[in-house]
Amino acid sequence: MAARPDWRGEREAKIEALHVRLTTAVESLVTGEDWVRAMTFAAQFRSRSFANTLLIYAQHSERFEAGLVSEPWPTYVAGFRQWESLGRSVMKGQQGYMIQAPVTERWAAETTPDGTSLRKLGFKEPPQPGEQVRTRIINVKPAYVWDVCQTDGDPVPVRPSPKLLEGQAPDGLWEGLARLVTSEGFELSKVADAREIGGANGVTNYADHTVKVRSDVDDAAQVKTLAHELAHVKMHNPADAESWHHRGIGEVEAESVAMMIGAAHGMPTDSYTIPYVSGWATTVKDKTPAEIVQATGERVRATALSILNALDTEQIGGGDPPGLDRAKLANAHQAKGPAFTAVQAPAMAGQSMAVGA
Repeated sequence: MAARPDWRGEREAKIEALHVRLTTAVESLVTGEDWVRAMTFAAQFRSRSFANTLLIYAQHSERFEAGLVSEPWPTYVAGFRQWESLGRSVMKGQQGYMIQAPVTERWAAETTPDGTSLRKLGFKEPPQPGEQVRTRIINVKPAYVWDVCQTDGDPVPVRPSPKLLEGQAPDGLWEGLARLVTSEGFELSKVADAREIGGANGVTNYADHTVKVRSDVDDAAQVKTLAHELAHVKMHNPADAESWHHRGIGEVEAESVAMMIGAAHGMPTDSYTIPYVSGWATTVKDKTPAEIVQATGERVRATALSILNALDTEQIGGGDPPGLDRAKLANAHQAKGPAFTAVQAPAMAGQSMAVGA
């Protein structure tokens, strides 16, 4: 049997290779077209972190170009055991796509008159009465997933997908977004045309807590604009120096959230996407385009996900196969005992790595 140092060295090499692949994928997203494509893909795989969507996309594209997979785009992606739980098996010779999986630890938190105390929980150790369990990511490890086209077995159910006519907005989306805007304490109104709001499609005003959207465009354009303004409401409070760090990036973040919300409802927004997205990642001092793209991508994904989860609308799937119960499988796996040892993962200079299987 191989010595433990060799086993650890192999895992560290895999993580380093994963980091290099991710950096390469990130560095390719510096044009407007590349960014729009990445955001649309991330909307279809929003159950995964932004970094992992890039890794899945890049590896699947390589396999398709090499003739190793039959479909140009991944559709449903899951782990080996996850596919087995759905009655499907990975086909012989099909290699998985390596992604980042979080390594977590559990802590028990108890609030007392003197403050909150924390203690680390051992494996399978239950919390004491009055304690709450908190989980935090301490590292990453390599994990593998396969697209449905790399598996065979029981049929995969087909989720209904929204069908929209050109210019048509998804049912209930305006109302849902409007509700979220007002829940943030902003008053929403429509104006007759862009001249009433300085030539813009929409305006968010933090001084008087108002959001205004022009009404002389089709329904889809109005909904896309409202999603854009809701992103500003949730992300770009001018009183928060961290949230409004650069106007160019702020506008791209808001537009990208709107693109993801549209894509999650089967509503393409390409014709509405603002041209200034092109080259945006090169406009920030003291940060490389790769650093800006990755940090922005995860912020956009988190904001879009919080909005989509709060909407009662028909949406496309998030990348998991229909019927997959991740929590149930994770609990069953955890009951068998730990199957890995954590190793230190490299991160991009100047920032932490957002991870999630």
